[in-house]
Amino acid sequence: MTVTLADVAARARVSPATVSRVLNGNYPVAASTRERVLRAVDDLDYVLNGQASALAAATSDLVGVLVNDIADPFFGIMAGAAQTEIGGPGDGSGRAGGEKLAVVCNTGGSPARELTYLTLLQRQRAAAVVLTGGAVEDPEHQVAMAAKLAKLAEAGTRVVLCGRPPLPDGASVVAALAFDNEGGARRLTAHLLSLGHRRIGYVAGPLERTTTRHRLAGHREAMRGAGAAGDEDRLTVHGSYDRGSGYDATVELLRREPEITAVVAANDTVALGAAAAIRDRGLRIPEDISVAGFDDLPFSVDVVPALTTVRLPLFEAGARAGRLAMGKEDPPPGGIALIPAELMVRGSTAAPRG
Repeated sequence: MTVTLADVAARARVSPATVSRVLNGNYPVAASTRERVLRAVDDLDYVLNGQASALAAATSDLVGVLVNDIADPFFGIMAGAAQTEIGGPGDGSGRAGGEKLAVVCNTGGSPARELTYLTLLQRQRAAAVVLTGGAVEDPEHQVAMAAKLAKLAEAGTRVVLCGRPPLPDGASVVAALAFDNEGGARRLTAHLLSLGHRRIGYVAGPLERTTTRHRLAGHREAMRGAGAAGDEDRLTVHGSYDRGSGYDATVELLRREPEITAVVAANDTVALGAAAAIRDRGLRIPEDISVAGFDDLPFSVDVVPALTTVRLPLFEAGARAGRLAMGKEDPPPGGIALIPAELMVRGSTAAPRG
């Protein structure tokens, strides 16, 4: 015989509405009452009908976390931190009582796939959506994203941006947690300039990404401020945010300008490729060429020499995004927070020889 919500209510000596509140986690219930309901659920082996619950409620127990590449520590750290806040802490009993199911959606950096996942989450009446990483600066995609996020918000889905700037109107978003990519890049290049570098090559990310534009803007602002801004385009090579791209771009930079004394990479993974290309040319780091990255991923302190980089608080940002998605934390004033970036000076940078 199928166990019903009414059976659970009778066993726990509460109303069916109270059982629903405990299982959906959408209304405060006394701890003793909650315990009785959960014990009755266990005793009767009651299974909540997820589809029926989603139709009856504004949203389901599902939260989507969109990432470009889950294998990239930049996204993995943020997604893991967000999932911890979304799915827990729980009481260790294995019983569900207000927690949500976080589903990580790997877009592969595809704008079309990003929209597809948002559509699927909309159909599932997701309680919240967390979008991580930079946005694509394509006007058509931005219009489509704005429309999709508006529909999600209208259906009661809480939308949080983590590591990306807000949309132009920002009306459909609970909060946008944006990293200070421009300020961090400016301080990083200023550090190299203070050491005496003037011929600095820059390995940038994909042209269409907001992260790429902001980091490159900070680098060039620092170069112009020091009067070292010649040949900016010739000393910049764009590519993907991966090691292979860093290697190929650095080979190209050294071909264009053999006298460069420093290479700034779009992120730490790209910096690994840049360092490999420099070593394959028989050059030493930092004696011949300094190398710097961005993000301060876990491996950056363990490479030899340790990588000078810009630290972004990825775990803290992801956890905050998770809390905002769950309504555990109030949004920042105006719904936007600029998260500071910290310069981490290590052994991969030094004054140029001569």
